[in-house]
Amino acid sequence: MNLYDFLKGKFNEILLNILCAFTLSLYLINVGNSLGEVSLIIIAWVFIVVIVYSTQFLRRKKYYDELIEIVDNMKEKYLIGEMIDCPKYSDAIPYYYLMKKANKSMLEKINEVKGERKEYKEYIEQWIHEIKTPIAAVKLISENDKTSTTRNILYELEKIDGFVEQALFYARSENVDKDYFVKEVSTEKCVTSVLMKNKQMFLRNGIKVKLHNLDNTIYSDGKWIEFIIGLVLDNSIKYKNQQEPKIEIYCEDIKNGVCLNIKDNGIGIEEDELSRVFEKGFTGSNGRMSTKSTGIGLYLCKKLCIKLDHEIKISSVKNQYTKVSIFFPKGNFVKFES
Repeated sequence: MNLYDFLKGKFNEILLNILCAFTLSLYLINVGNSLGEVSLIIIAWVFIVVIVYSTQFLRRKKYYDELIEIVDNMKEKYLIGEMIDCPKYSDAIPYYYLMKKANKSMLEKINEVKGERKEYKEYIEQWIHEIKTPIAAVKLISENDKTSTTRNILYELEKIDGFVEQALFYARSENVDKDYFVKEVSTEKCVTSVLMKNKQMFLRNGIKVKLHNLDNTIYSDGKWIEFIIGLVLDNSIKYKNQQEPKIEIYCEDIKNGVCLNIKDNGIGIEEDELSRVFEKGFTGSNGRMSTKSTGIGLYLCKKLCIKLDHEIKISSVKNQYTKVSIFFPKGNFVKFES
């Protein structure tokens, strides 16, 4: 609140005071008072008006500044109507009750939308669990009757299974804190499990995988970590080197933690795009050349790592390599050192 706005709101009162002072001055002069006496009365009048308006302005400014400070410190600012008391200024009371009614209506609408989202999410999760049964059955049939045709079917089924898993984990990503269990996890077991689930994709694309220094123990949720690794490997396959595609997976012991690195010799990422690869929907120049890119994979990786208190970063050189590093702290969370 500033002085100009305050005086603008008091314009009618100020104008009335000026007219009254002018009228009083004319009357006093007409009844025989000297100009000096009238001037003293007008000065006293102006002084009293200035004192009254200054006091009102300072009190209101303090009151509204406190309200603004409360709002700035609130995480859910839409709850301001529930946090403030009824104002002591009569002209502000109607707006207070209007805000309370609007706030109540908004909260009811939010709860309604949350209920609809919850129902939809539960339906999606149920559908995903149901669709997994026929996928597993087709896989089993194909595994028991290996031909060139069934190998192609297994390859496509792995891709379908990956998309189904991505949909499930995306639906759950908002509530990771309610669906994870941190314990000692073997990096080797996590990586091996992901490679086995996607073996047909690696065979079909002729990708050589090199594993070393994976005999580490990390503290995380194995299910979510496997999903993150799977998304990174999916990107490595999608943007592979067409000549001799290779992926190297290894761990490094660094200060207060373990770093899992997934490095490929694929087409790489433009330097000016590296800072945006974790944005939702960002596909970059590589994605525009491929209809397979959705811009969701790395976004999910980043989102889940934040939820799990891990750190993920990416480095790349165009037409040389791309390396994704995931940091697992042993104690307190520690940022990457430059």
